[in-house]
Amino acid sequence: MASSENLTEYERKRLENILRNDQMMAALKLQSRASELSASSKRQRVGTKSYKMSPEKKPKTETPIVIRRSLRTRGMPPDYSDSKGQEDIVETAAKVAKSSTPSKPSPSDLGPLSTRDAYCGTGSDKVLIERVLGVSRKPHEEFGDKNGGGSMRGACGSGSCMELGALSLKPENIARVVPGRIMNVRFFPCKDSRMVVVGNKFGNVGFWNVDCDTEEKDGIYLYHPHPGPISGISIQQHCLPKIFTSCYDGFIRLMDAEKEVFDLVYSSDDTIYSLSQRLDDVKCLYFSEGHGVLNIWDERIGKCSTQWNLHGHRINSIDFNSENSNVMATSSSDGTACIWDLRSIAADQPKPLKEVSHQRAVQSAYFSPSGSFLATTSMDDRVGIASGINFDNTVMIKHDNQTGRWISSFRAIWGWDDSYLFIGNMKRGVDVISPAQRRTIFTLQSPDVSAIPCRFDAHPYNVGMLAGATSGGQVYIWTLG
Repeated sequence: MASSENLTEYERKRLENILRNDQMMAALKLQSRASELSASSKRQRVGTKSYKMSPEKKPKTETPIVIRRSLRTRGMPPDYSDSKGQEDIVETAAKVAKSSTPSKPSPSDLGPLSTRDAYCGTGSDKVLIERVLGVSRKPHEEFGDKNGGGSMRGACGSGSCMELGALSLKPENIARVVPGRIMNVRFFPCKDSRMVVVGNKFGNVGFWNVDCDTEEKDGIYLYHPHPGPISGISIQQHCLPKIFTSCYDGFIRLMDAEKEVFDLVYSSDDTIYSLSQRLDDVKCLYFSEGHGVLNIWDERIGKCSTQWNLHGHRINSIDFNSENSNVMATSSSDGTACIWDLRSIAADQPKPLKEVSHQRAVQSAYFSPSGSFLATTSMDDRVGIASGINFDNTVMIKHDNQTGRWISSFRAIWGWDDSYLFIGNMKRGVDVISPAQRRTIFTLQSPDVSAIPCRFDAHPYNVGMLAGATSGGQVYIWTLG
């Protein structure tokens, strides 16, 4: 240390202050007490595990938030499009909604939902329930042949049984059944009734009794049994009081008119994309789950009995051949449509009987009423027709299938025989495709159509009755005369 003689006045004053402070601390015994506290703290940490507390998280909103980004900001060319053809903004919204939910409610928490609690229409739904039960009590002969052969579809043979120009749209056959985009539309499979069932992107299921009387007012009944977009509706013609519906959020519910309840049948953490049933089996449900998985749910055991991984991507549609219900067709976003024999699908490496390839996602694959043809609709702007003994002959027909993000994808459906396919177009019309002529031969148009009809169903008994649904919740019904 330097001698005090060489220090400045400031340095000498500083040293004196330090010395005085040390003397004061020694008198108060602060150093020994600090050592005791340190030792006590170390002993306490040895016996107690400490957890770091994270800041409280703010609850996330339940409303799906969809972020739109232009192709330019994503560094993509102007003509870029998704080669897999995802189900546009509806699936995106469903995924965002699922990811924003901390934990998915268990089936026991959801449980059965009474039709009264699910009903969100005006007035009462008692008339609808009574009508459904009344129709279901009629003899089965009114629904088809005595052997349970099904509907009138396919009865006209290979030739045309009607004039396309005779199909017309009357103002009384137009109604807004649900709010928002319709994902599925089905006619109630009843000979003496004109009733339509639809499902929208908000989880609503709507009924429209076209032949409503004054007691029913407009004949429209609205339910909300699901938390997400409706991905499938199945109604068996020999079990009319039971209507199955599925949604993107992974739920399948059964609307039982006799019990007046939407019962929870199945729940999954994966998305359910499509739903179907065989014509000769009311006890089993066939539905697609996740990326390429097909499940069979058996009512008799109350769980899934079989599961196959059939595709490399989501399965968009499931259909069964009317002549052989063991033959099933699936369409997928992996760019293929496949025909399967349910009796010979291997569990480890399933191999289809026939594969129809497209350049982009295949939105649907439906057998013709006779079972002799398979029609596929793809985002590659083509409608495929597979025919022949083993469906070995395939032709592709050009059709503009670019619906964009805000309209449900086009799906060509068969009419009442093998003569025609019906599919929407972007000019608010319905194109009629002839498989024999391999082209569009007619377009249904009307000044009363205010939106693009994108999803269709042909009445299984009334020839010439065609329902078209839009992204605005409207349903149009074309009839003969």
